[in-house]
This record gives sequence, C-alpha cells and structure tokens, in this order.
Amino acid sequence: MFGYDWPRFHAAVNDLPAALLLVTALFDVAAWLTKRESLRAAALWTLWAGVIGGWVAVVAGLQAEDVIEHGEAMHDLMETHETLALVTMGIFTVVLGWKLVRRARLGGVEETALRLLSIAGLVGIVWTARIGGKLVFDHAAGIPAATMQTEMRDREAGHQHHPGETEENEHAHADSLADSTHRHAPGTPAHKH
Repeated sequence: MFGYDWPRFHAAVNDLPAALLLVTALFDVAAWLTKRESLRAAALWTLWAGVIGGWVAVVAGLQAEDVIEHGEAMHDLMETHETLALVTMGIFTVVLGWKLVRRARLGGVEETALRLLSIAGLVGIVWTARIGGKLVFDHAAGIPAATMQTEMRDREAGHQHHPGETEENEHAHADSLADSTHRHAPGTPAHKH
C-alpha cells in the first residue's frame, strides 16, 4: 500500500489525526471564550478530519498488530494501546455525532458536556501516544528481529571518524557556523552554544 507495510503505514498516519483532535479542542475552547462562530466552524471541520484520520490510524494499527514480531510484554502493551485508541476514537466519534445530530442547536449543558468529553479524549490521545512510544522506543515494535540483530552488531563495532573529522573539529565547525548565522539581541549575556 503506497510502498508501506501496515506498521509503517500506521506510523505514517497516526500523528496528523492526533494533532487535528488537539486543535479541535483548542478551537472549541477559543470559540467558547470568544463567542466567534468562525472558531466554532474550525473546531467542527478539524473534528471531522481528526475522526476520519483517527479511524484510519486505528485500522492500520489493528492490521499492524497482526504482522509485527512480538513477545508477551510487547503484546500486553499493544493490547493496552489498542484499547486506549478505540476508547479515545469512540469519545471523539460521539462528540462529532452529537454535534452533527444537534447541529447548531446545542444547549449550554450539552456544549459543556461535549467540551469535557473532548478534554477526556485529549487525555486519551496523550495516554495512547505514550504507550505507542513505549512500543517503538522501548520494545522496537515493528522492527524485525534480523534488522535489530544487524543494528546491534553495527553498534557494537562502534563508529570511527575519518581523519580530520574529530569530535573537537565538528564542534569547532558547528560553533563557527553558529557564530556566522546566529545573532543575539543587544544586551544578551555571553554564553556558549
């Protein structure tokens, strides 16, 4: 699929919906505080896009779960990640559905309840992302064992710099670049980069 397998496709599509749903909540709170209809409309459009994209990410994640190599610890984390993703997307889907059914006739209590649900959804996004990060960074989810073994041997071999490419030269070069391109406002105390 577009040159991706399911784990890579899941990784490619999971960030944008999360960002859109975060922005949805921000637009919604801003619309509530400012009473601006344009912000309310922006909240609804980003909610639409976030929910659609979020379900694409969930489906890709469900497919990825079936094809990546994993042990028991990773499996438990994947189950938690999956449950959190489904609950989170369920929350945002309910918010979208309610807004669509009620259109612009939402009462104050309904708007407050939906806003609180959106905030609960944001907590779900952060928690889901945290578990997803543990899967990738702590357990190397999606990386085949053969690839990990090759990388581990490569890391054990270490890295040698070429002649003239010492760490000190790299820092000196970086400092000279910083000095030539980086400027400070008048009165900024002296410091090193």
